[in-house]
Amino acid sequence: MKLLDVAVIVLYLVIIMFLGGSFFSKNRTAVHFTLGSGKVPSWVVTLSIFATFVSSISYLALPGSAFTGNWNPFVFSLSIPIAAVVAVKYFVPIYRKINSPSAYTFLELRFGPWARMYAAACYLLTQLMRIGTILYLLAVAINAIVGWDIIWIIIITGIFVSVYSILGGIEAVLWADAIQAILLIFGAIACLLFIQFQLPEGFLGIVESATKENKFSLGSFNFRLDTPTFWVVLFYGIFINLQNFGIDQNYIQRYMVLSSDKKAKYAAFFGGLIYLPVSALFLFIGTALYVFFQKTNSLPFALQGQGDKVFPYFIAQELPSGFSGLLIASIFAAGMSTISTSFNSMATVYLTDFYRTKNKASISELSQVKILYRVSAIIGFVGIGVALIMIDVKGVLDSWWKFASIFSGGMLGLFLLGITSTVKSFKIPLYSVLFGVIAILWMTVSPYYPEQFWALEAHAYLTIIFGTAVIFILGFVLLWAKNQNLFKRARMKGSSR
Repeated sequence: MKLLDVAVIVLYLVIIMFLGGSFFSKNRTAVHFTLGSGKVPSWVVTLSIFATFVSSISYLALPGSAFTGNWNPFVFSLSIPIAAVVAVKYFVPIYRKINSPSAYTFLELRFGPWARMYAAACYLLTQLMRIGTILYLLAVAINAIVGWDIIWIIIITGIFVSVYSILGGIEAVLWADAIQAILLIFGAIACLLFIQFQLPEGFLGIVESATKENKFSLGSFNFRLDTPTFWVVLFYGIFINLQNFGIDQNYIQRYMVLSSDKKAKYAAFFGGLIYLPVSALFLFIGTALYVFFQKTNSLPFALQGQGDKVFPYFIAQELPSGFSGLLIASIFAAGMSTISTSFNSMATVYLTDFYRTKNKASISELSQVKILYRVSAIIGFVGIGVALIMIDVKGVLDSWWKFASIFSGGMLGLFLLGITSTVKSFKIPLYSVLFGVIAILWMTVSPYYPEQFWALEAHAYLTIIFGTAVIFILGFVLLWAKNQNLFKRARMKGSSR
């Protein structure tokens, strides 16, 4: 780390903290803390949605995947327009009509209080795991680049994000996200240009060399279920992105920040669409690194099969002073934007779905703001604790995805059921969710017992698809049957008269 690199990182952190402090005086009501003043430009919210989607995991994992393999992960990005269109047409108008800070108010209106409590609790649990996972993997990446202690990176980053999120509320998070989105995109472009200029053949040489080795392949087009084929990744992407843009509080809260339905739809659609070219940029960096190290033969033998470590190694060893600091700041930006979003959204869910629901009497604005501050601080400390625990956990990402699938599959199926059916029922959706969670658990456990007759041989990506399908199809059929029965009774009563 050169002095210029440190200066770049410190400048970035100072700007973000100053931004949080500048909004502190405006957060005198719970509405300001959770939904802002209604004056945030739509382009800021659009970039915030994009920054929420990207994390430091993506910043390092996508180049690593392209380095060791091909562009199969890009298929996930190709599913985003489909999910974004569905969200804009169906989800955004519903949330805007209900006009609640929480996404889960809709479920209570459709299926009763249990549905709201279930979804809100699942959201809080998954977000705590998400914060811990991103903090830990961010620390691992920074440790690999500059050698700083993982524990201190986790603690300092967690406290830093907690402070500016608490001080500034949703508006500080939105503006910080926008700045971080611009920074991480600029950092990635600068890195790619540097790699290109280091090779005599330039951009066309990278494309030619990579094409010869089939590095731009999107994966197999066969119909196997146990490998990440084009189709498996595409359908996985559709379901995951429907979950992101359709039911995730992190995104729904941003739809509610804007002053009109048109602006909200614009932000939802283009916020997701930005990820399409940016993910291609990250993947191309990995492909360019593959060609670069093939030409220069300068990659240590120990790293040749470890794609996720190649980009950090390149940042530390190959980039000139100043550029390294910019890329490290970009990695911080990718992680911090996702974490800060979770802080504010989790505090909002706790206040709206738990505290206000339990305390029916009117609560003063000052009390609500204090609760939001305290809950945000508690989330910060718990998130840091989860990240520190993960230091001793093997297969962090694998554990995270399995944990998230168990809960997120149930949430998505329940929301789809609520949108597509108008029949009132409390029990049918509950039974559907129970069967859906059982299906998800079955698919999660199957790989550990492959020889058992009941085990299903399917890729982990399909877990959320199967779980969501069970909840939606079972619930829809039962609700339809109930509606037909009610219709018959009505006709019989009418004819008897």
